[in-house]
Amino acid sequence: MTRPTLARPQSQLSAWQEEALAELKGIADRHSDVITMVTAAPVVTATHAFVTIRLPTKELPTGPRGLRFRDLEDFIIGIGRSRISPPQIDVEHQRFAGYPHVLQGHRLCIYLDPSREWNPQAGMAGLLERLWAWLGDAAAGRFDAATAMYHAVGGVLHLSDGTPTVVIRDPVPDKPIQRARIQVRTAHRMDMTFASALAVGLVMPVLRLPRDLPFGAGLTLAQLLDLIDDSSGSGLLGRGGSLPMPSQALLTSLIASSLRNADGTHQYFTLAVPNPAGGPVHLLVGRLPAAASDELRRLTPQGDLGLSQIGKEVPVEWCRVSDERPEVTTRRDDSRPVNAFQGKSVFIWGCGGIGSWVAEFISRAGAARVSLCDDAIVTGGLLVRQDYVEADIGRGKALALAARIRSISDRVEVATVTPPADDLDRVITSADVVIDATVSIAVAQALAAVAATEQPHAVLAQLATDSATGTLGVLTVSAAGNAHGPAVIDTNAGLAVLADPALELYHSFWREPLAGHELIPTLGCSAPTFHGSAADLAAVAACLTNLLALHLTTSASGTHLIALPHAAGSGSGHHFIPA
Repeated sequence: MTRPTLARPQSQLSAWQEEALAELKGIADRHSDVITMVTAAPVVTATHAFVTIRLPTKELPTGPRGLRFRDLEDFIIGIGRSRISPPQIDVEHQRFAGYPHVLQGHRLCIYLDPSREWNPQAGMAGLLERLWAWLGDAAAGRFDAATAMYHAVGGVLHLSDGTPTVVIRDPVPDKPIQRARIQVRTAHRMDMTFASALAVGLVMPVLRLPRDLPFGAGLTLAQLLDLIDDSSGSGLLGRGGSLPMPSQALLTSLIASSLRNADGTHQYFTLAVPNPAGGPVHLLVGRLPAAASDELRRLTPQGDLGLSQIGKEVPVEWCRVSDERPEVTTRRDDSRPVNAFQGKSVFIWGCGGIGSWVAEFISRAGAARVSLCDDAIVTGGLLVRQDYVEADIGRGKALALAARIRSISDRVEVATVTPPADDLDRVITSADVVIDATVSIAVAQALAAVAATEQPHAVLAQLATDSATGTLGVLTVSAAGNAHGPAVIDTNAGLAVLADPALELYHSFWREPLAGHELIPTLGCSAPTFHGSAADLAAVAACLTNLLALHLTTSASGTHLIALPHAAGSGSGHHFIPA
């Protein structure tokens, strides 16, 4: 991000710019006591029209941590060519540098979320109201540095076109200078790790800076070195004593790391930048072009560390960082029921219309291990409702689903079990949750045997949908201390449901299918199956998964009945029948 340059006009005003400027001038004419137009005519560039206004800020109430304003302050308003994007507001000085919601020392961040906060219909009046509100909050000290985005690095995202995303999950050791590895996962993803056992990938230095970078990190190596020195104060304290400046430490570590990497490769580095508000460091990952990296490899750490040998204008290409360290990341499902599956071992028997979707949802929820059991083959007709793709046709369901889960998360351990298997009993008894999505009498009897012999046993669940529409769902749960398997609980629930006219919608679960309810996919001797779309079955599976998750933190057993909103005559969409 660069400061606007008030130079000669370079472009014609757009219709929106003309409208906005006219409104701004009208406001200044009507309220000359509170706003003054400093520039008589706008400075027009290819992207913005800039005008400077002056506001009286002397009377703003101040707080102990507030920003101190002069009696009059000038602000540069940059109006883009389209009303879709909000105008930007800058100052020409650096007195606000380092304050929350001040970007790179000169731009005021008055819209944190423009899509929700910028209203073009409110025009320049709305913009000025927003600016006054920002100035009032700044003067009173109501901004929290801990919630200011990228505050540690000038408040802006550092990102260059064409660079990969770097995933960081390892905690960053509290050391001034250290070494990490960066490993290529795909053409657009790399992983950074401190694990010494994984001695593969490019070597990169990690430099922990002594303080934040209020003006950002620059676009060239020379700018970066100047900025980290300007912000360093007394220098960087390393194990061997005080290094002169962080720039020297960075150059030395860049050269040392480059010597361990092959010619023609980029040289990556990471900056750990402290936030002024405290807490975890902010991570920036940059890289030098391969040509500049090759020049580094011709130097020695003990030699001349000046930039003359590699060029002052060597660009720094900034990578997008997917910072997934536990100390800075809150899972988006943290407060949802499925969070109960996190870290659990789950065995899923049946990978069809319900089981395939349940397996995906549980894997995304953070299960530690998912074991899949199904000896059926994926065919083309299943794709309209099950969690498979064209490339899976002809593969075993369990193998195809395992591959999909691995592509979703590399943190979950996925296994497949093909019955009959000698270790099937071991897999079942070692799981935290066992899910039967087969509607198989034999599987139901196997879970009943587990409930009768294992005390306490895994949470045992049986899931199904109706054969006529795929819009109803039934979930029966046998908690860890219940001596009966899901089949017994389900049978007892069926007696109660069939005796209740108000639950007639669900009677089909305990009666033989009526003519036409089951689907015969092909003419001839074709095993009957059930109707339903991917939208129906994914929705039913999602509801049942959430309900099952509730039982992972209680000792309750029983049967849940659900109906999607568009199920015929659904009425109330959820009923629970305790065991």
